[in-house]
Amino acid sequence: MKTVINLKPFKDFLKSGQTGGLILILAVIISLIIANSTLREGFQNFLQYPIGTNFGNIHLEYSSSLWINDGLMTIFFLLVGLEIKREMLEGELSSPRRAALPIFAAAGGMLVPAAIYMLINQGTDRSHGWGIPMATDIAFALAIISLLGKRVPYSLKIFLAALAIVDDLGAILVIAIFYTSQLHSDQLLYSGITMLLLTGLNLAGVKKLIFYIVPGLFLWYFVHNSGIHATIAGVLLAFTIPTNPVKKTSPLERLEHTLNVPVNYFIMPLFALANTNIHFEKGMVEGLSSSMGLGIICGLVLGKPIGITVFSYLSVKLGLSSMPSQAGWKHIIGTGMLGGIGFTMSVFIALLSFKAQPEYQAEAKFSILTASLLAGVSGYMFLNSLYKKRVKKLKSIT
Repeated sequence: MKTVINLKPFKDFLKSGQTGGLILILAVIISLIIANSTLREGFQNFLQYPIGTNFGNIHLEYSSSLWINDGLMTIFFLLVGLEIKREMLEGELSSPRRAALPIFAAAGGMLVPAAIYMLINQGTDRSHGWGIPMATDIAFALAIISLLGKRVPYSLKIFLAALAIVDDLGAILVIAIFYTSQLHSDQLLYSGITMLLLTGLNLAGVKKLIFYIVPGLFLWYFVHNSGIHATIAGVLLAFTIPTNPVKKTSPLERLEHTLNVPVNYFIMPLFALANTNIHFEKGMVEGLSSSMGLGIICGLVLGKPIGITVFSYLSVKLGLSSMPSQAGWKHIIGTGMLGGIGFTMSVFIALLSFKAQPEYQAEAKFSILTASLLAGVSGYMFLNSLYKKRVKKLKSIT
C-alpha cells in the first residue's frame, strides 16, 4: 500500500512568519562560526570575489559582498516598501495621524542615541562616530518581532517596519551629508528622471509589472553610482507600483506575494551570513568599556527605546499622531528596544567613520554586535512577557 505523505504541516511551517526569523538567526550563528574558524580566509575570498562585467562606461562588476548588500537587499527594501505603501493606502497607516507616528518615533530614535554618543565621546578622537548608534537594522529587527508571531499586534510590526524605513532613510542622509566624500549630481539627475517616468506610468494606469521592474533596474544603477546607498532605490520603486482599493489582486499585491519566499528564505539569511562575519580579536572585550564602546552600547540599548518612546508619547499627546491599533505604551517601549538592533547599517557607518583609523573598526564592530544582541534579546523578552501577562489576566477573569 502506497504511503501518502501529508505536506500541509511543512507548507504551513514555511509560510509562518517565524520561520524566516529562525533561519536568519541560524545564519548569524553559522557566520560567526565561519569567521572564527579555518574557513575564514576562504569565506573572505568569496565575499570579495568579483561578479558581473563592464560594458564601456557601464560598470557592473562588483564583489559578492556588494551584490548582496546593495543588490539583493534592495529587493528586501522593495518588499518592505510595498508593505508600507499597502498599509498607507488601505491598512494600519491609512490614517495620517497613524502614519505620522513612525516618523516622530524614528526622529527620536536617531537624535537621542546620537546625543548620548556625543556626550560620552565629546572631545575625543572618536567623536565623529556619532552616527553609529542612529541606525536600526530593519532586517534583523523585523526578524525578531516575527518570532513573536501573534503574541504582538500586527500593527506593531507595521509600526516597526515604517519606523525602520524612516530611520534608514535618515541614516542614508547622514551618510550622504557627513560621511560621503562626493555625490554625483549627474547620477542623481538620472535617478530623478527615472522616478518621473515610473510615476508617469503609475498615473497613466499601466498595470504590467515588467514596465516598472525594467526602469527599476536602471533606477538602482543610477542611485548606486550617485554616492547614496543603493537600497533606497527599492523603497522608491515600491511607491510607484500600482495598487487598487478593491478586492481584486493588484500589481502591488502580486509582487509582494512573489517576493515573500525569496526574501525571507534566501536574501535575508544570505545577508546575515555575509554581514555577521565578525572575527573576534584581542582587545575587543576591553573595547566595550572604552568611550566609543559605551557610546555605541548606551546609544543603541538605552537611547533607542528612550528616543522612540518619548518622541512617540509627545507626538500623541500633542495630537500630531495616534497609536497603532491594539497596542499600548508598553508595546512601544518594546518596539523601541528592538530599534536598538543597529547591526549592519551601524557597522557600515562605523567603517566610514573610522576609515582613517582602522584600529577602531574592530572595536566598533564588536560593540555594535554586543549592543544589537542585548537589544534583540531584551526587546523579545519584554514583548513576550507582555503577552504572557495578558494571557494570565484573561485566564484569571474567566
